[in-house]
Amino acid sequence: MRLVIARCSVDYTGRLTAHLPLATRLLVHKGDGSLLVHSDGGSYKPLNWMSPPCRLDVEVPDADSAAAGVLEHWRVTHAKTGDALLVRIYEVLHDSSHELGIDPGLQKDGVEADLQRLLAEQVDVIGDGLTLVRREFPTAIGPVDLLLRDPAGGTIAVEVKRRGDIDGVEQLTRYLELLGRDPHLAPVTGVFAAQEIKPQAKVLAADRGIRCVTLDYEGMKGIESGAPRLF
Repeated sequence: MRLVIARCSVDYTGRLTAHLPLATRLLVHKGDGSLLVHSDGGSYKPLNWMSPPCRLDVEVPDADSAAAGVLEHWRVTHAKTGDALLVRIYEVLHDSSHELGIDPGLQKDGVEADLQRLLAEQVDVIGDGLTLVRREFPTAIGPVDLLLRDPAGGTIAVEVKRRGDIDGVEQLTRYLELLGRDPHLAPVTGVFAAQEIKPQAKVLAADRGIRCVTLDYEGMKGIESGAPRLF
């Protein structure tokens, strides 16, 4: 992972356009190719970003940019959509690279862990004829909650949340892009499963071709391994 603190401006072009004027920001270039642009405020979310698969090219600025004080251009292009993020670097205040290694992934707790376990035992909640391949299926960017097979031999990746929001859809999208490159798993479709799914997350999921499933936690607790429970 490369961390750069720089005075920069940022322009995003593609399905939408967006502009961040000149200011000091943190640029995070991850090992998966993604680039995130952070400020010192606005909570944990980046101001703008480019998700993988994408590539970063460092370019010499043109005459107009150089005259305005630009040192270099960072152009990040999405491999599938062609969307582009252009970062104009005016001054670099810090530049460091760090090898983080493979992350073991978020350890589930409470209701979310129970939901994942129950859903693994009741995959028919997702669809008829499905079989469980594995829970916590490992990938280079973290484990997929559930990996299922459909009767036609296709693969289904399931992300399980207690409350489903846009970040969860983005997380599942990254898993799908990575899993889809494996010929033994392709074609891979996604299911976003949660007790409650925010409207914005449903819209984004539909745009990404991801199916949403609302989970009845209390109902699922009443059935375990196919046998009714009294408590």
